[in-house]
Amino acid sequence: MNLDAFRLTHVISFAGVTRYAVASLGDEVFVPNCSSQIEVYDADNFTLQYCLTVPGLGPYCYGLVPCIRNNCLYASDWNNNSIHRVDLSDSNAVKWSVAHQPAGLSVNGAHNVVVTCHGVNKLQEYTTDGSLVREISLEQAGLTNPWHAVQLSTGDFVVSHNTSPGVVSAAEVHEGLIKIESVLMYDMSQTSDVASISTVGEMKNPACLAVTNHGDILVADTGNNRILSINTSLSSMQQLALPVDDGLKQPFGLCLYESRGRLYVCEYAEGRVLVFECML
Repeated sequence: MNLDAFRLTHVISFAGVTRYAVASLGDEVFVPNCSSQIEVYDADNFTLQYCLTVPGLGPYCYGLVPCIRNNCLYASDWNNNSIHRVDLSDSNAVKWSVAHQPAGLSVNGAHNVVVTCHGVNKLQEYTTDGSLVREISLEQAGLTNPWHAVQLSTGDFVVSHNTSPGVVSAAEVHEGLIKIESVLMYDMSQTSDVASISTVGEMKNPACLAVTNHGDILVADTGNNRILSINTSLSSMQQLALPVDDGLKQPFGLCLYESRGRLYVCEYAEGRVLVFECML
């Protein structure tokens, strides 16, 4: 996917009502509506098809991610410290408890769900039936305020930290011990690519992450109203050129669907999901 060749093709508007997350699988796009439901849109014409009822899902669902292998959708519940698993074949929903303030979610190569627990500075990995696989403390490495974590094909984790100035870290975890490999916080001493940092400037409250098939990392730089692209080693970055007439408004949730050549951006401020198509 060429990250320099996007064009805006559709806007799903929610009349200014805040939405925090977006996900897509197959021919459907999913958006939580803050009322114990997840709205399901057609991925071709973006009309509302139906709603998935998720009993007990609180209004602050900051993480939403599908799993192709298990044909399900995971939703984080910040208010109730839980994860909801919705079976997409029969819409059955179950939930289990997790650590304090679950935010971003991702699915790793083992098809487990990785939960970023903002309130206790931890990552938790669960099987699809809610069994805890492992727990990773970020505090031991001096990292706080995690928002979203994605496990790379190397086994390393990339984590966004919802702070200002913003931080993105890369960490290796082995037998419960965490080793920080690099930290990108727009400190000149932390990277070899001084030129790109000078041009791009600092992040402010980065939120959701997405990773391309080539290992580039997309970051929703919420406080700066933009999306950044960072290389795997966290040594170089650039701002994505996303053509929006009135500009991005606090981008928060991201969903990269490379097989369709699409990037979905959920805006915190405007209450809309922007759909970008890759032209090359």
